[in-house]
Amino acid sequence: MKRFLFCLAAIALASCETVPAVSGVRDRTPADIGAFFDCVRERSLTIVAAHRGGDVPFENAIPTFERTVGGAPGPVALEIDVRRTKDGVLVLMHDETLDRTTTGAGPVSSVTASQFAALRLKDSAGRPTDTHPPTLRAALDWSAGRAMLELDVKRGAPFEQVIAEVRAAGAANRVIVITYNAEDTIKVHRLAPDLMISAPAESVPVLEALSSVRFDLSRILAWTGTREPNSALNVELSQKGVEVLFGTLGDTPQSWDNRIAREGDVGYTALADTGIQMIASDRALEAMRAIDDADGPDVPANACLAARHMRVTAQ
Repeated sequence: MKRFLFCLAAIALASCETVPAVSGVRDRTPADIGAFFDCVRERSLTIVAAHRGGDVPFENAIPTFERTVGGAPGPVALEIDVRRTKDGVLVLMHDETLDRTTTGAGPVSSVTASQFAALRLKDSAGRPTDTHPPTLRAALDWSAGRAMLELDVKRGAPFEQVIAEVRAAGAANRVIVITYNAEDTIKVHRLAPDLMISAPAESVPVLEALSSVRFDLSRILAWTGTREPNSALNVELSQKGVEVLFGTLGDTPQSWDNRIAREGDVGYTALADTGIQMIASDRALEAMRAIDDADGPDVPANACLAARHMRVTAQ
């Protein structure tokens, strides 16, 4: 089965608002993100989601961001975590507190934007580096032409403000917003019906219930969990025009990433064959390479971007 490789990462960028270009990278962001995901599903392709952008050299930072971009054979997307500082600036940080990944301490919401920008990120071994944590706007600006961004909006960061920032950056067609319940899914869709939304969907009726509130299901990416893929559900969702997400990530020895690391990376291909369009992984580059090897040399890395551009041009 042919698949298209795509990388999502939970990352944060360096706090410096001016970021370097990525060598050798052409436009990897869609003019029509809905058409892009339709293409992924219709061509039976599989996308790899790199959770937090990995931890080499550190999570949530531009060096990791660029490493993911540089290691991916096709268009790239990165998952980033959005929080809000004491003075209302949206920044990137996974944890509620600063302690684990920065030289700071206490809640993100207890520091101002200038204090946040002055912090230094720690590498995966806990050693301070010279890299600073970023703002959301820095990430959005960096992503233009380079990557799609999946926004994990944490508690205390208003969806309204996040969407306004996306609009101001002209980034709507390279952004996916994560929600964790139906109420937030509906809220985001009403605020921005053109945005793609990652929403929990453990069954088809969960998504069908959204139809009663005039929800455009073509804007949904169905998150189906991390335990066991459900081929029957995946097929049914696909028939309704909904793309399926599944997570291999996790810190436990039983996570799919850890099991596959022990048993062989071909396991990612086996998971993709269950009808999954997007695999969220802590081993994104390994997963991408495994699926790329299975696809062979005849699968163009920009297959869905080309199809998307042809659709836009034909209108």
